[in-house]
Amino acid sequence: MVSALPLERVRADFPVLQREVRPGVPLVYLDSTASTLKPRPIIERMAAFYLHHYANIHRGIHTLAEEATEAYEGARARVARFIGAAHPEEIVFVRNATEAINLVARTWGRAFLKEGDLVLLTEMEHHANIVPWQQLAREKGIRLAFVPFHPETGRLDLEAYEDLLAQGPKLVAFVHMSNVLGTVNPVAEMTRQAHEAGAAVLVDGAQAAPHYPVNVQALGADFYVFSGHKMLGPTGIGVLYGRRDLLEAMPPFLGGGGMIRKVTLEGFTPADLPAKYEAGTPAIGEAIGLAAAIEYLETLGWEAITAHERDLGAYLLPRLLEVPGLHLLGPADMENRGGVFSFWLEAAHPHDVAQVLDHYGVAVRAGHHCAQPLHRRYGYPASTRASLYLYNTREDLDRLLKALYRVVEMFG
Repeated sequence: MVSALPLERVRADFPVLQREVRPGVPLVYLDSTASTLKPRPIIERMAAFYLHHYANIHRGIHTLAEEATEAYEGARARVARFIGAAHPEEIVFVRNATEAINLVARTWGRAFLKEGDLVLLTEMEHHANIVPWQQLAREKGIRLAFVPFHPETGRLDLEAYEDLLAQGPKLVAFVHMSNVLGTVNPVAEMTRQAHEAGAAVLVDGAQAAPHYPVNVQALGADFYVFSGHKMLGPTGIGVLYGRRDLLEAMPPFLGGGGMIRKVTLEGFTPADLPAKYEAGTPAIGEAIGLAAAIEYLETLGWEAITAHERDLGAYLLPRLLEVPGLHLLGPADMENRGGVFSFWLEAAHPHDVAQVLDHYGVAVRAGHHCAQPLHRRYGYPASTRASLYLYNTREDLDRLLKALYRVVEMFG
């Protein structure tokens, strides 16, 4: 039996949830897909590091430097265990998932792709997994192709995927869970098929890692990326997982201190992994905060978190579909989908919807969510997005629905 999430205790860890956005109007935070709120234990862990243990890492031999180095490398080992990496050295700390994808494009892509090579993406990608490949295409003359999805179901066209794999792509890069549709793609099967076609695979896990246990070896990912700020951690820290043999074969990303073994006036020798990709002083406190966030989530238990979010989604989805003039983007059922609900409301533009919702204390996101090609498939310039996380309640969802009906009354 799955233990229930201790919701009252969890919510107490987030002081902002006690806030009123204006007198008598408490906050309902439904914007976690953009960035999650931060619980007190993670903030306290980072504060303790900065107050009592901070120093720069690795080369210092004094006590503080050794403590900071141990904490930073301990965070790396914690992340490696979290995603099932074979070696801590396969974890590279970056600023966010966007930087991680850019790192792969500008190192692996530049080194191993040549003119005419095919990179296969999907139409549901975040701009972070489109633009770096478009930049590389302009630079090197590689080709890009996109797996379509079915707008009526919000799911990838897997027959088209197989057809495109027959063209022999060198890399397949796709999102684990869509930040607009909520669709959870069949990563392990897609990865297996890509490998059989001779392609390496990059998975954008920015939306999946905060909600589900991830094992990169079981998924078969050659590269997997995610961000700390979407899973209770601080901003400015993200993770690139790369298979060790691939990372060792790739050239460095940035040059400078920390990423070298030897420098002469004639050239340099890069450091071993993972320092090879971590030039300059890294985000030490932020890495410690990310490790604390992972510990927080695992203490609550992934089964309890997943069950809670599925319960919220199952409660919201049918009620959302009853709102007059509401058009959902993504699956209309909870099978293989997460707690991301984007929609177009006939009564008003998404920006107007979000502004009215904010008046009632409900924080949502309005815009194209860094997924303009996806929105064009639906014929909408933007959408309103409500996203759920472990600190939300059914009462939050009732407040959202009440505010949406008010929008329909005002503009309809």
